[in-house]
Amino acid sequence: MFELKPYLPELAPDWDRFVAESKNGTFLLTRQFMDYHADRFRDCSLMVYRRGKLHALLPASAHSTEVRSHGGLTYGGLILGVKATADETVETLRLIVDHYRRSGFSKLIYRPTPHIYHRMPAEEDLYALFRLGATLAGRDAAACIFHNDHPKMRDIRKAGVRKALAAGITVNEEVDNFGPFWNVLSTNLHDKYGVGPVHSLEEINLLRNRFPRQIRLHTATRGSECLAGAVIFLTERVAHVQYISASPEGKRLGALDLLFSRLIGETYAGVPYFDFGKSTEGDGSFLNADLMYQKEGFGGRTVVYDTYNVNLL
Repeated sequence: MFELKPYLPELAPDWDRFVAESKNGTFLLTRQFMDYHADRFRDCSLMVYRRGKLHALLPASAHSTEVRSHGGLTYGGLILGVKATADETVETLRLIVDHYRRSGFSKLIYRPTPHIYHRMPAEEDLYALFRLGATLAGRDAAACIFHNDHPKMRDIRKAGVRKALAAGITVNEEVDNFGPFWNVLSTNLHDKYGVGPVHSLEEINLLRNRFPRQIRLHTATRGSECLAGAVIFLTERVAHVQYISASPEGKRLGALDLLFSRLIGETYAGVPYFDFGKSTEGDGSFLNADLMYQKEGFGGRTVVYDTYNVNLL
């Protein structure tokens, strides 16, 4: 009934069309997005056909003896068509596991797409993982606002908004120039962790040009000075904060408080979920409580990003 085919570049239009019509795909799972860093990963994605028609996709990459779904993405388990059922998904994942086992891999590391990104219920893969004996290997905690019902902003965040307004800070959307914010972001990451952003300025500009409606930068400025900013990856149901950063002066003046009060209360108020992103490290083993407290101060509460291991030996 099912046929597996390795992904090939000439199949990119079919892949991206299926993602757009699926019940749990986002633009991050399109080849147009994923392949910007194709040179960094050995792709071993699969396309699943049922009676000759595309039925499911699995973005995946090889890492020595492990296969991951996908090594370059925060999430990216099975992308399912609207007709996919629980029984079919169990069979689909079983065939995928057998395929990778025969290919010589010892482990499948699987990162399902969190439910907030689903256009309709799409957790058939979680049930299939259970049936295949998968183990929970990581659980990262993210702070997320459900716009229909969430706690009010804490007083400490409101005080930051008032301070920022009194300092003459304004909130803007940057259409073309990501450079000033990237300088703030890169400086903070280097000083604190000794690393740079996951995306270089050239890469984020490339992706922004490909996805101008989905990748957006909002900044808090005073005059011409960028004090803080947030890059939003916008999907159908979620405004996800991909990057957050503020300069020392921006932190002192409450620039992020003003920025997020505007993004949550105005710019993205019509999007069901506002996802601040993870506040954990080490697959969830460490919680940055101060960072989580800041996000919870805007009304965020926890949504988890899970990682599962499937033993292929």
